[in-house]
This record gives sequence, structure tokens and C-alpha cells, in this order.
Amino acid sequence: MQTNLAPEYRATPEGQEAEAILRKCVHCGFCTATCPTYQTLGDELDGPRGRIYLIKQVLEGQTPTRATQLHLDRCLTCRNCESTCPSGVQYGHLVDIGRKIVDEQVERPTGEKLQRWLLKEGMNSPLFAPALKLGRAVKGLLPESLGEKIPTVQDAGAWPVREHARKVLLLAGCVQPAMMPRINYATARVLDAVGVQTVIADKAGCCGAVKFHLNDQDGGKAQMRANIDAWWPLVERGEVEAIVMNASGCGVTVKEYGHLLRLEPQYADKAARISALTRDLSELLPAMLPELVDKLKDRVTVPPAPVAYHPPCTLQHGQKLRGGVEAGLRELGFDLRVARTESHLCCGSAGTYSVLQPEISHQLRDRKIAALDEPFAPEKPAAILSANMGCIVHLQNGTEVPVMHWVELLDQALAAG
Repeated sequence: MQTNLAPEYRATPEGQEAEAILRKCVHCGFCTATCPTYQTLGDELDGPRGRIYLIKQVLEGQTPTRATQLHLDRCLTCRNCESTCPSGVQYGHLVDIGRKIVDEQVERPTGEKLQRWLLKEGMNSPLFAPALKLGRAVKGLLPESLGEKIPTVQDAGAWPVREHARKVLLLAGCVQPAMMPRINYATARVLDAVGVQTVIADKAGCCGAVKFHLNDQDGGKAQMRANIDAWWPLVERGEVEAIVMNASGCGVTVKEYGHLLRLEPQYADKAARISALTRDLSELLPAMLPELVDKLKDRVTVPPAPVAYHPPCTLQHGQKLRGGVEAGLRELGFDLRVARTESHLCCGSAGTYSVLQPEISHQLRDRKIAALDEPFAPEKPAAILSANMGCIVHLQNGTEVPVMHWVELLDQALAAG
């Protein structure tokens, strides 16, 4: 795509990166076929190709409007288009650049600004846990888009206490310890079962995705630097073999630290090293299988019926990891089924998207649940598994079928065995 940047963008890193991405686009439109918002709304400007044109116009000097901002807001950043694109267009990076530039020029309504501020500050606040406790008490009084994000209290069980020579770092996350603590505890127990100790750095917090994708990119990068500082002593001394992510949304972000901080002399090399060490939990599964097969042989009885699996967009499109969870759990004896159609489509969670765009989000959620149920008709799956807390909470609000992280199911099977 031929691009002529306006003078104010030609010499900037963002402008140069955007131009390189834009020049890869050949207008083919393959991306529209797999874009959830285009399929839902039917508007070219609510698909990747249309949004690319909008961003190109702004970079070439046209003044963005409120409509430009809304079309970019309605993007889930699921990156399904990247999996489809034959030209390798890095749409996810481009839309981050476009949103930042547009937000600098288009004033948001006061209510929107307040809502976005509460999300990016509240989810990262030490007050989040007590606020969640209060939210559970008054859940019925809250707006639906907010109240449905409050899960019931979980019994996380005990953290393993055995010492192992092999150690990995785990990012606890900003909201996961309060909202769904069982995921982190289950991860630690499963790793402990195969002789790997899980370590959490006290000063590591949010991965930075929430602020970064709400256009507080400076705030997001500050959190990224803080995590690197918290992890670096253990990494530098070689005490951990990997940095493990059990939330694929965090994983795709940390794997991009090297790119996002590449222009910062003090952090560029460290960020690249952190990204190289980062692994989604599913990437550890193949090496764990021999020992887990032995432990679970003829004893996979939890649950006693087939289960469904929803691969998050941040796993299959962001990290380009497909089929690993399915293959691993099936080898362990689980009857795992994926949607026959639309397994590639987003469930509508997409971080804060389900709060900011509830109508589209709910349509995508209901569509996803129908696709997950279809292979089991007329019955229902015993459970729906996923690999990202946001997807799990979002899907659970649309079905009575239990929704959980796949590592929780594996933890249950080990305990039963």
C-alpha cells in the first residue's frame, strides 16, 4: 500500500513503524473474512482493511473524527486478521499506533474518559481486592457489564512447599490473584508434581497490557519496566529456566516487551531477554507429559464426560500457539473437543472490551458458546476449558456449564488420582 506520511510523522519511530506495516498491505481483504466485528456489524470500517485505511488517512495528514475513534475502539485486537493475512501485516502494532494518534486529537466524552480511567487505574490498584469483595456484596446493584465480571469466591487450596532444583517465574497478574486465585495455585501444584518449583517475584505486577491498550502507553511501559526490574536478578543469576504465563493475554504482552521497549537504551537488551524467556504454560506441557501420563494412567476421571476447549485469541493469534493444549490433554486421556466451526473467532472478552463494548461483546460470547456446545448436542459439555482468565469469566456469564482454565482440570485429575 503506497503511503505518504505527513511531515509531523515522517521522522517519528511510530510513523516509520506504521509506514513499514502499511506498505505490506495489498488490499486483498482476506482479513475481513475472519474479523469478528466485521462479521457482526457488516461495516467495512469495522474490519481490519477499513481500519487500516482510516489509520493511513490520519498518518497522511487528514484530521480524525469521533467516527474514526469509534471504529478503532470497536476493534477487539484479537489479531485473527494477522493469522489470515498472506502478507504478514502486523495489524496489532498498527492499531496501537493509530489509536494513540487519534486519541491525541479527538476528545472523548467525559463519561468515556472516566470509565477508561477507572479501568486502567482500578485494575492495577492495591484497592482492587477489597473493592472486589465489596462488589460481590452489592453485585445485584451494579451495571450488568460490570457485575458480570465479578466471579464467586474461590477456594484456591494450598500452595506447594517442596523445594526443587528446577525453578520458573510465574507472573501472578494484577486481577487474577483476587478474582480467580485457583489458576495460579493449580499451576504451582501441577508444576510441583513434575518437579518444578514456581517462584513469584514480589514486586512484579500487571504486565502492562491494560494501560497500554487503553492508550496510556507510557503507564503501560512503566509497568513493563517494573516487571523487568523485579525479574532481572533471578534471570541474571540463571536461577529460573523460564518466565511462565498462565494468562495468554499477559503472555502475548510480555513476549512483546522486546519490541515495545526496543528504543530504550537501559531496557532494550533486558526486555529482549525477558521476552525470549517467556513461555505460555502450554509450551511446558509437552515436556511434562511423560511424567503426567504415568501419574494419571487409567485414572483420568475428572470430569467423567467430554469437555470443550476454547483457545483464546491471544494464544492462537497473538502467540501463534495452536493445538498444544488439545494434543497434550488428549494424550493424558481427556476427551477434549473444540468447536467444529469458528474456533478461530474471538469470544468477545478481549481485556476491557467486554466492559467498554458490551453489546458486541455479548453477541460474540453467545455465538462462541453456541459453537462450543454444538459438538455435544443434544447434551452439554461437562466443562469449558480455556487459557485466559478474561475469556473464562466472560464465557461463564453466558452459560451454566462450568468454565475453567485447563490447568485447573489437570490439577483436579492429579488430586483425584
